[in-house]
Amino acid sequence: MRLLNILIFFLTISPLALLSQNEGDAIFIKEIHDHILNEGKCYSWLETLSEEIGGRLTGSDNAAKAVEYTGQEMSKIADQVTYQEIMVPHWIRGAQEKTHIVGSDGSILRELNVTALGNSIGSGSQGVTGQVAEVKSLDEVRSLGKEKLSGKIVFFNRPMDPTLVNTFHAYGGAGDQRVNGPAVAAEQGAVGAIVRSLTTLTDNLPHTGTLRYKEGVPTIPAVAVSTMHADELSKELSNGPVILYIETHSEILSDKPSHNVVAEIKGSEFPDEIILVGGHLDSWDLAGGAHDDGAGCVHSMEVMNALKALNYTPKRTLRVVLFMNEENGLAGGREYARISKEKGEFHLAAMESDAGGFTPRGFSFDAEDEMFAGLYRQITALSPFLEPYNLHFSKGGSGADIGPLKNQKGLLIGFRPDSQRYFDFHHSAADNITAVNERELKLGAAAMTSLIYLIDKYGLEH
Repeated sequence: MRLLNILIFFLTISPLALLSQNEGDAIFIKEIHDHILNEGKCYSWLETLSEEIGGRLTGSDNAAKAVEYTGQEMSKIADQVTYQEIMVPHWIRGAQEKTHIVGSDGSILRELNVTALGNSIGSGSQGVTGQVAEVKSLDEVRSLGKEKLSGKIVFFNRPMDPTLVNTFHAYGGAGDQRVNGPAVAAEQGAVGAIVRSLTTLTDNLPHTGTLRYKEGVPTIPAVAVSTMHADELSKELSNGPVILYIETHSEILSDKPSHNVVAEIKGSEFPDEIILVGGHLDSWDLAGGAHDDGAGCVHSMEVMNALKALNYTPKRTLRVVLFMNEENGLAGGREYARISKEKGEFHLAAMESDAGGFTPRGFSFDAEDEMFAGLYRQITALSPFLEPYNLHFSKGGSGADIGPLKNQKGLLIGFRPDSQRYFDFHHSAADNITAVNERELKLGAAAMTSLIYLIDKYGLEH
């Protein structure tokens, strides 16, 4: 009965009327998986990005090396490779951060494992010292006000919600304290901020990430502390007042030129309809950025590589875009969309992989409100081809870099691997190649390639 319903559904939709009779698609999707699992290059590409090049902080020499390397690799596959110049923020971490609990005699009672938050100013060698005020929300900071927070170091200690199965939802629920917490604390006269790392693990690795200062508000140094030491600091505070010392040496330098890497195979029948697949090339500097987002970059490169190796000629223009500066500014995504609009381009679909290299679970879809129902109905008609691979479709977000393309009224797609372990590694020193399983990475690339193939073959009516 279920198969009959699927067949009837297919026959009601144009141009998908022939899908029910086309066993060739299922065979080709199997060939995609076989090829990538046996001969895919994504893991070896990731080894180079993560381990030979390393952390790719926007504006760094390593980021420039990554642009050069991926461009060279894509030139072996694509019809053409171009480099879109963009200006990106240039933040440097500087010397090792130091944070400790201060004794009544000025001695070091306990050192805490911290890392400076991205875009934070440095304290300099003099550091900042203050009594700690523990809070669980931005509203609590505002309610305490200057009378209770002036001259203090605000400790944001709200954990990610462990009861949420989707860890990205848990991350979103706790992320405001890292992104906006330091600015809100500064508004109330704080001299520094220390933020519980955004991870579901209790471990001793601090996880960095960007913050945003507020115009007209003093800037204060801000660090992330490991969850283990966050718990210890909170326990110390339950016994009485705590004095903390924070020393950081980060700097915000002048913007620097960098590039998006854009590789393209021109469509044979509908060249003006673009199907984009991409990830962001920049990463934080604590490790090689293997999951975030080296995996997304090599996933995307593998899509084009696999289709080319299988002698598939795309009907629509297939474009791989490796965006620069997702982590602390989104300059690459915004500039790509600006240039695309200036050229009058149309992205029929855009897919981003920015959730790690774990076992693929499916895809989420987004579009302009007036377009979404029709596009989602068409894309879900393709889902039976991917169900044998345990891939599921859902409504939801897509990706930060492709978000600015939404007003072109195409379909935006987020690749969704299993999320349970992602934040164990995210933005920390653990995000290197040893955290990535080669088979899981390749399965993700195969899943993405399969859906891109189906969209290219059947198109989407607007």
